[in-house]
Amino acid sequence: MTSTHTVRREVLGPWSIDVSREFWEGFTPAALDSDQRSGTLSTVFRVDADWSSAQVTVAQRGQVAELSLTGAGDLDAAAEQTAWFLALDVDAQDWPAVGDRDPVIGRAQEQLPGLRPCGFHSAYEAAAWAVLSQRVRMEQAAALRRRLIEHHGDDGAFPAPERLRALDLDLPGRKAEYLHAVADAALDGHLDTARLRSMSPEEAIESVQSITGIGPFAAELIVLRGANAPDAVPSHERRLEAEVTDLYGSDRSVAEVSELWRPFRTWASVYLRALRELR
Repeated sequence: MTSTHTVRREVLGPWSIDVSREFWEGFTPAALDSDQRSGTLSTVFRVDADWSSAQVTVAQRGQVAELSLTGAGDLDAAAEQTAWFLALDVDAQDWPAVGDRDPVIGRAQEQLPGLRPCGFHSAYEAAAWAVLSQRVRMEQAAALRRRLIEHHGDDGAFPAPERLRALDLDLPGRKAEYLHAVADAALDGHLDTARLRSMSPEEAIESVQSITGIGPFAAELIVLRGANAPDAVPSHERRLEAEVTDLYGSDRSVAEVSELWRPFRTWASVYLRALRELR
């Protein structure tokens, strides 16, 4: 039976739901409705805890996030998952200090005030996207994802792992095989977002590479943008490397400059990538 639930939680540190929503709307895997209102963000997602679907509308009330949830499953778990994928759970009171230490990040913070790096709804959906986007353009991958949701999802949510595992999919290359492997991993708990967040990013990245079809680049995507770990730096992201070269000089590496970004290395990386996309 469908029920509703409202949760309010304080958000520590800079936060603008409008800036965050604008970032997410430009994030290819995201599927936000076109009628989003100022001060709110709405989305439908698959809940890790029981694979039910849930709809959430998040409203910003100053430094308080008001989460209005609807669904037939565990809505407390859905609320916690929402906080994860919108990075509302991160204590970012020290985030401005990163900009004080690194003027490049300081300028990025000024251009994207209050951005909370939004990730995938879950590590499971990030893993599925990693498979769908292999060796195809982002637009093609997004179209494949939309078709899966339209034909095999429910209420606008991505298909549950059990459903995905049973599908006879006609997809390019070995994508169907790899999606089935992702579904198996999700059902076995290997893509549980809470589990991955409890590990160090390095351990989590190594762990998900045991899934058939998931290599180093995809593993980083799953942990940094699926589990939304706030403090790790991607080592297989060429566009971030290019941005660091442009902004810091050809003699500086991502590994070197990112030391100033701790404990928000993922956030700083996302800010730089977001500004590069805007340009």
